[in-house]
Amino acid sequence: MADDFQDILENGISFKKASGPKKDDGKVKTKAKKKKYITGAHGSGSAKQKAKYRQQRANRKSQKH
Repeated sequence: MADDFQDILENGISFKKASGPKKDDGKVKTKAKKKKYITGAHGSGSAKQKAKYRQQRANRKSQKH
């Protein structure tokens, strides 16, 4: 440990360059954001129910400006 400390005192610490911004490849990573899942078109009863609730929420007076 003393050798590491001495080495740091003599040579300093070198930091790596930042990796930069994340690359967005445009792919949808979660099922919940896919169009067919949102609209309930893929046949799952759960997805159809959720799509119904999403539609009701979108049609609410408070959601329209």
